[in-house]
Amino acid sequence: MATLAQPAGPFALGTFSPRDGDRDPFPGLLAEGRVLDLSSTLDWAPSGVRAVLERWEGTLPLLRALADDDTQDWQPLEGLRVHAPVEPRQIFQSGANYRQHVIDLEVAHRSPDDPRTVEEARAEIASIMDRRAAEDLPYVFIGLPTTTAGPYDDVVLPSWAEQPDWELELAAVIAKPAYRVPVEEALEHVAGYTIANDLTDRATVFRRDMKAIGTDWLRCKNAPGFTPLGPWLVPAEAVTDPGDLRVTLKLNGDTMQDESTKDMLFGIARLVSYVSQTARLLPGDLVLTGSPAGNGIHWGRLLRDGDVMEGSITGLGVQRTRCVAEGTP
Repeated sequence: MATLAQPAGPFALGTFSPRDGDRDPFPGLLAEGRVLDLSSTLDWAPSGVRAVLERWEGTLPLLRALADDDTQDWQPLEGLRVHAPVEPRQIFQSGANYRQHVIDLEVAHRSPDDPRTVEEARAEIASIMDRRAAEDLPYVFIGLPTTTAGPYDDVVLPSWAEQPDWELELAAVIAKPAYRVPVEEALEHVAGYTIANDLTDRATVFRRDMKAIGTDWLRCKNAPGFTPLGPWLVPAEAVTDPGDLRVTLKLNGDTMQDESTKDMLFGIARLVSYVSQTARLLPGDLVLTGSPAGNGIHWGRLLRDGDVMEGSITGLGVQRTRCVAEGTP
């Protein structure tokens, strides 16, 4: 298991259970390496973190006070299993949202008879990306909540997945329901942030039998456990600038992704607002913000049995997952 580092701010939320398995997972308040069971501490006995988010505005001051209360029945974090911090009802995933990532992909896949030099191609594509960020709309699709898994759970690679790849992302977690909210008000609906690894089978992104149909997001992204989540939900008030966080993924100790969220074409407020123009965002929902450059397809190295991924984002902790081929004992 990865080092269970204290996240940014005085406290965070998570979902925990005893390692001996004698009870169901419970919502917990994490502070200074210890955990307080909120299901038995709060008067209304929330069954999960999502229930806490449904009362976020009124509960947040109480959580601040509890984090400093040494009289409560705290448990050592080391004695607990850490699960995905929240169970979302909806997952909204942003694609092609990191400027450098898109430029790299466009240059790598340009036509062999393209007369431009690499430098000319990069400059032209960069100009297009800048114009898109100023004038265009985000690209968002939906994922299944059944893909979420714990931050230290094994990732099962399905036998049909020929090119499984990593995509570490910053995820915004919704508190207050949002529907048709303007950009200026969008962050008021965000409770906090967590880490998501939005795994993708590159071989099934596009339909080979019906090219006119385009992408097949169901097939390539929605296998069980394809979205390791967490470890923590860090309140927005503890994240000074979500637009300037370091997103880093290591594969077997080697750094593959290492980029700032400053490289996003569309920031969190624009993404949340955009999604809300069509869908009603609910407490606990996730808005994934896209993945930076450095995916496996870029390196020519896809995931395989025994690989270990370690993903971190500034102030949000570290998740560590091991890949296991389907059918492995």
